[in-house]
Amino acid sequence: MKAIMAESRITSSTNVPTATRLLAKQPAKPSGVRRNFWLRLQGKEGALFLLGIVLLWQFVSTSIHFAGAYLFPSPVVTLKALWVSLPELLKGTWSSLIVLIPGYALAVVAGIVWGLLVGTIPWVSRMFSPFARFASPVPPTIYIPYAIALLPTFRTAAGFVVFVGAFWPVFLNTAAGAASLPQRYRDNARILGLKRTEYLWRIVFPASLPHIFSGMSVGLVFSFIMLTVAELFGASAGLGRFVQLYADYADYPRMVAGILYTGAVVLVTMELLEQIKRRALFWVK
Repeated sequence: MKAIMAESRITSSTNVPTATRLLAKQPAKPSGVRRNFWLRLQGKEGALFLLGIVLLWQFVSTSIHFAGAYLFPSPVVTLKALWVSLPELLKGTWSSLIVLIPGYALAVVAGIVWGLLVGTIPWVSRMFSPFARFASPVPPTIYIPYAIALLPTFRTAAGFVVFVGAFWPVFLNTAAGAASLPQRYRDNARILGLKRTEYLWRIVFPASLPHIFSGMSVGLVFSFIMLTVAELFGASAGLGRFVQLYADYADYPRMVAGILYTGAVVLVTMELLEQIKRRALFWVK
């Protein structure tokens, strides 16, 4: 027995250096400097991605030679064209917003009101839902030639196309939000004896706001798309007309500058709507 205990002491004592060597061979944990580096990059991924796109754009436009290289002006040339064209672009922005804002605002009001009714009144839903399933998937661009031919001015025709492009996303999301209202809200409204208008305004509308703002965001994107496409057809001013004009003259630096400027306008407008959404939906994280 004593021999066995002595042997175990010897074995354990000889294993200590071996365990120490094994621990020393394990890979070291990431250093604090590397961890801090990745923490500093958090929240800046979007800016780094845009920087990568600009660097790729610079490389393609200056280092690669191919048949259509003239279609890709370098970032420096494009910025110069953007600076020179800025007064004309500002006028085009004003001309586009005059058409966009009324059509989009009317689409939001009509989509919210009709969506609340369709989402809460069963017979209205049964009446309008088949037509909505038929008409909503139709691309709004189909209506542009008819709108320009039938309506008296281009502004009203473009406003109508913007309205169609924004109405369906707002309506469909509002109707879905109203239809998904929990049953306990409806029961409580019946117990309180709320009238139809009070029920829609105080119960259904606030509960549907997350869906409504989702539809408004999609509708705003569609509004810009439809407005730009309409301006390509017959506008005398506007952001779409600016791009089309300089594409016809093969002035590709100004054309690309107009595309980038239009994207910046859409980005600012979407950010403004996002700020309104955050203030209105302060209880949603």
